[in-house]
Amino acid sequence: PEIRAMIVTGAGEKSFCAGADLVALSRGELLGPTDKERAAWGFAGIVSHPISKPIIAAVNGFAFGGGCEIALSSDLVVAADHAQFGLPEVKVGLFAAAGGAFRIVRQLPHKVAMEHLLTGEPFDAPTALKYGLANRVVPLADLLPTAMALAEKIASNAPLSVQASKRIALGIINGAVPN
Repeated sequence: PEIRAMIVTGAGEKSFCAGADLVALSRGELLGPTDKERAAWGFAGIVSHPISKPIIAAVNGFAFGGGCEIALSSDLVVAADHAQFGLPEVKVGLFAAAGGAFRIVRQLPHKVAMEHLLTGEPFDAPTALKYGLANRVVPLADLLPTAMALAEKIASNAPLSVQASKRIALGIINGAVPN
């Protein structure tokens, strides 16, 4: 109950998350958790199991594949000015299976989303801001302070109201979004 908002970020400044280990996937290795309960939460523990607490992605570099899917599944995105986003799965015979394929067309203009989804070409932080994927684009030094300021602004509000607002906005019922 004491957690009011979460910030997800990568270590360092090069990569937020570059996605799955494609070599391991090509060998047929299972990359996710093996127990059923944890596996139900999906990639990164958030893409398949919506929660009521606000999630802010502080994107500090490449957000490709699964990294882009984490950003797409977050409620807010603060991006460093050098960040890049993309779903390159089609370039290696895969598809954005952790929700990227349907989230990108909901969050970007349809034709723009389809171009990036079908070509696998990335886009930069200013483009993410232009199309509404990012809420803010800031210099790297300001990334976490900006994300923290947003989290603090959210946390200053009534927590049950914030959670109810998120559930209603996303259609979350009993921890799931019905299809």
